[in-house]
Amino acid sequence: MTRRVVPESGARTAAPALEPLLVELERPGRHGRHVVAREAAEIPAEFARREPLRLPELTEPQVVRHFTHLSQLNYSVDTGMYPLGSCTMKYNPKVNDRVASLFADVHPRQSYRTTQGVLALAYELEQMLAKVTGMDHVTLQPKAGAQSEFTALLMFKAYHAKRGEGAQRRRMIVPDSAHGTNPASAAMCGYEVTTVKSDDRGNVDLDALRAALGPDVAGLMLTNPNTLGLFEERVREVCDAVHAAGGLVYGDGANMNALLGVARPGDLGFDCVHINVHKTFSTPHGAGGPGAGPLCVKAHLRPFLPKPFIVREADGTYVYDTSREDGEPARLGDSIGTVGRVLGNFGVLVRAYAYVRTLGEAGLAETSSDAILAANYLLARLRGTYDVAYDRTPMHEFVLTAVAQKRKGASALDVAKALIDEGFHPSSVYFPLIVPEAMMIEPTETEPKETLDAFADALLRIAGRIGTDGASLRDAPRSAPLRRLDEVTAARKPILRWQRPA
Repeated sequence: MTRRVVPESGARTAAPALEPLLVELERPGRHGRHVVAREAAEIPAEFARREPLRLPELTEPQVVRHFTHLSQLNYSVDTGMYPLGSCTMKYNPKVNDRVASLFADVHPRQSYRTTQGVLALAYELEQMLAKVTGMDHVTLQPKAGAQSEFTALLMFKAYHAKRGEGAQRRRMIVPDSAHGTNPASAAMCGYEVTTVKSDDRGNVDLDALRAALGPDVAGLMLTNPNTLGLFEERVREVCDAVHAAGGLVYGDGANMNALLGVARPGDLGFDCVHINVHKTFSTPHGAGGPGAGPLCVKAHLRPFLPKPFIVREADGTYVYDTSREDGEPARLGDSIGTVGRVLGNFGVLVRAYAYVRTLGEAGLAETSSDAILAANYLLARLRGTYDVAYDRTPMHEFVLTAVAQKRKGASALDVAKALIDEGFHPSSVYFPLIVPEAMMIEPTETEPKETLDAFADALLRIAGRIGTDGASLRDAPRSAPLRRLDEVTAARKPILRWQRPA
């Protein structure tokens, strides 16, 4: 039975077979490689195992085929569209992988003297990201957006402490339309989190923000465009209000793919912004990785950046610099210290570099324009069948609400599961939390119109079935190797290891 994911041209008609576990395939005495006695004798006695590893006994072809079958069970960006709102999963050009592979043999602790090309690439990428965001300086160390948030808030603490206000400024303001990692990062840094509501147009409510500001506020964490897919219409007023209260503004740049060539956070009043380059600059980040989250900051925050910096000397060579801003001998000074390897998750950064150099400024601007156009096209096709949470022109993503569908007997989750039978990965559901029965859709700029139409047609077909065949939606998916899972039990009583039958 085929395990291939079908294209957008039609729904699957049968569920692919489940792949047995390796322990279910094993037979005693089978081996993938035979260690001869001479090789075994060369292992020093203190390193020799006294008990076998208890690995499954299989031939090499069995192992290869097992993992190949598993990969064919997976939905992937190479086989279909990922309409995941707020989690950009666009196609990654293969040339980016090829370029990244050129650096695969570089050791992370290799001397800067033998890695000048590596440092040159990283330095140039920093300059590119600073220009794209309208910021002055960049660190590549954070390996994800959430780690970059954490890094920025540690810098906020150091900034306020340097000004003698560290103990005083203990609150962080987070809009209710923010990414969920924002309040978590603030709490990890020891801040009290104050939530401000959205207004009826999906913006930060300015009156609520001003009421929340005070001398104890360290800053605001603002996602723009926000998780509703909407550009903050009064973003400069928001930033000005926070600055007037002595706070700093952190920009969550997870949605930066909507702003390339359109607007720069540094020009809008942000003090810093992170970029999920694994989203904005091509590397798919499914299954929790890989990721990279460079942090771009204004000049007044540079002293607090993680050290060391990559510096280009007058003779064109690159070195690591840990000196203080005032030129005193090498030490961390005001820096928050290291949050990861100097070059972060370098493979992802190389892909981002290749993406930027391939497209250039005009190409990057076109990606954002195409992403915005694709989102608005899909919204135009779905509006009327599904209600829109905040019905104004979105940027790269939009949020529908399935409240009307739920009244007819099918929830947002049912619609998402039915999409699997239509051959599509489900969109994000139940996020953002401020929208009931939320369906968050982001088509990205890499999908052709035929795919967008096929996806819209699938959602329209599903909506049409709700009144006449709602039971089949509640039973979906029928074509997947696994059906509806008991997610509550899985979370509360997870089974994390296979137990050999008695």
